[in-house]
Amino acid sequence: MTLAAATELATATNEHLANISNTLIYSSMAVYTLAFFTYIAEWLLGSRSKVARTAAALTGTAGKAKAPAVTVSQGGSTAVLERPQVVVRAAAGARDVPDGPGAHGGDEQGDLYGRIAVSLTVLAFLVELAGVVARAASVERAPWGNMYEFNITFSTVAVGVYLALLALKKNVRWLGLFLITTVLLDLGIAVTVLYTASDQLVPALHSYWLYIHVSTAILCGAVFYVGAVGTILYLFKDSYESKLASGGTPGRFATSFLERLPASATLDKFSYRVNAAVFPLWTFTIIAGAIWAESAWGRYWGWDPKETWAFITWVAYACYLHARATAGWKGRKAAYLAMIAFGCWLFNYYGVNIFVTGKHSYAGV
Repeated sequence: MTLAAATELATATNEHLANISNTLIYSSMAVYTLAFFTYIAEWLLGSRSKVARTAAALTGTAGKAKAPAVTVSQGGSTAVLERPQVVVRAAAGARDVPDGPGAHGGDEQGDLYGRIAVSLTVLAFLVELAGVVARAASVERAPWGNMYEFNITFSTVAVGVYLALLALKKNVRWLGLFLITTVLLDLGIAVTVLYTASDQLVPALHSYWLYIHVSTAILCGAVFYVGAVGTILYLFKDSYESKLASGGTPGRFATSFLERLPASATLDKFSYRVNAAVFPLWTFTIIAGAIWAESAWGRYWGWDPKETWAFITWVAYACYLHARATAGWKGRKAAYLAMIAFGCWLFNYYGVNIFVTGKHSYAGV
């Protein structure tokens, strides 16, 4: 076989692997879609559970009749709140609210659908992971040289984090529907807007730092995303609990849905721990990027747009973690800071890559 023929054969093999990768990514989207509808079934069946029916009935009768009283102790005295559900205000302002039963609401059929949804999520994750590996094999490099590759790897890692938490027996199945919804959105954007044909890297990216710097950036983004989902749900659940505590009447849908989530304090703690755990790795990611920049461009820091917004994101999360550890900034104030920080991360990825020109312009779109 001549050298030209061997080269042509290698190229054809690469194109074949790239096509296999595309097929696997589309296949994973199909399985994720099945998981999405199965998670919805879990939530819908959970709405007919005893827990959800009781919560909805209490909400529906709140405006027609006097609700059962709830006693609250403050400073040795006793006050009365006209609300169902046991919502206790402690002296420090915290609520003693138990966690909800989960999306299935205690319904056996709902729980079955939830377990099927997790199984489908595992299958979709494995198919997507195979697609990412095939993409890497097609060009014999790390599969994150452009935004399309970053997106498919990011969603794979995000789902992997979720499944790892489940494997560790953490009570996070309530994340499933929200995670898969945004994973489908992420993959939809990847295959329609961000898709780039499998190709070799630009010269500046030919470095072992690509494996270190970008891989940690992807992992950090996936974990920050999981924390952001927890923060958003915390804000909804906290509003719900506050309305109950003040004698308000949440809507029947909100009651049926939010009653099954963990307590706001649990969601707040979950988000904080997730963000705090990954923050040191984000710090390392920025440092690794600076070292790579010195190797590639002869300077550690040049306030390139990507560098600037990575630093802004670091500052925003540092402010959140500091605020969350400060008594006066716990709760909703700290949660708003967490959402601002995640918004900075999103802009650093989508906004800077697509709309801003700089040395990190490798989006491929």
